[in-house]
Amino acid sequence: MWHPLFSAALRHPDLLADHAANYGALVRDELAIATHGVVSRVIAGAVAAVSALTALCLTGTAIMLGVLHGQFSWVLAVVPGVAVAVAVIGAWIAFRPASFHSFDELGAQFQADVRALRALQEGGHG
Repeated sequence: MWHPLFSAALRHPDLLADHAANYGALVRDELAIATHGVVSRVIAGAVAAVSALTALCLTGTAIMLGVLHGQFSWVLAVVPGVAVAVAVIGAWIAFRPASFHSFDELGAQFQADVRALRALQEGGHG
């Protein structure tokens, strides 16, 4: 006697193909979600690095201008401060704790399929 899964696959191959196609779509969706999170963190890290270097250059320029003119102006502190703020925000986005829930739905679907196969197997032998 054949396993009930093989009998069902032979009688309804379209259902098996649909199920495999749905698994493919689920994997594609879960991968898109995971990729989006990684890409946004990489972009935020790049923005933070460029802003930090810009802030460093602007700070050096502000110090040189302040010494050259012999006076301090609030603009010399604000301009590099904006670059520092952008760098801090970018670093916060890039390094914040990630709640990685990708592929949870795929795992849940796989576990449900395993339970269904076990129930089918127990029902076929019982």
